[in-house]
Amino acid sequence: MSSSDKAEEAAAKPPMRDALVAAAFQLFLERGYEQTTVDDIVALAGVGRRSFFRYFPSKEDVVFPDHERCLADMTAFLAASGDEDEPVRRVCDAARLVLRMYAENPAFSVQRYRLTKQVPGLRAYELSVVWRYERALAAYLRARFAGRPDGTLRADVIAAAVVAAHNNALRSWLRSDGKDDAGAAVDHALGHVQEAFAGPAGPAAERPAGDQEDVVVVVSRRGAPLWRVVQEIETTLARD
Repeated sequence: MSSSDKAEEAAAKPPMRDALVAAAFQLFLERGYEQTTVDDIVALAGVGRRSFFRYFPSKEDVVFPDHERCLADMTAFLAASGDEDEPVRRVCDAARLVLRMYAENPAFSVQRYRLTKQVPGLRAYELSVVWRYERALAAYLRARFAGRPDGTLRADVIAAAVVAAHNNALRSWLRSDGKDDAGAAVDHALGHVQEAFAGPAGPAAERPAGDQEDVVVVVSRRGAPLWRVVQEIETTLARD
């Protein structure tokens, strides 16, 4: 085989990271998540255990192969924000980066959603990932609201609301097997957040009385953990 043939063959092969993800999900579907081991995955992918752990610290990480990249993109997007950027709009736009990641491969996203629902351990892992997104949003907002009365509280509540609204729309899209308009659903959900915390896009007085958007207000006891606030917001949005 000539060197050019070898180069073409190498280019035709999927990157090892992608091959490991594909092998893992094939086995998860065939055998079940709990019944599949890392050794099974590397055997099917045709690589060694060291290659697996070069890309993924654990079996759970292979289920969420793109979140680290997305979190880095979100952090960079928020860091590039200027003083002229409206902070609530900025964090809503940052949340849309997560949606874009899911929408890049709808079939895989739906498959992962179904798997996560079946495995409690993966659901707990997913919640830890969501928490990291929320912390990134909150850190940005805390810096923007520094020195304001209740600036830290406002930052944390808005970050929780953005995550809750985004996830409510995202799960609705996933339940449709990726067939609905994910962008429209997320825009609608995040619109509630912007209306509540950043004000409407235009002066309310200029809008017809019958065209006013509803504002969702959630009351939670002082000292309640953020996950409980998020849960209350998600429930209210779903009911609305």
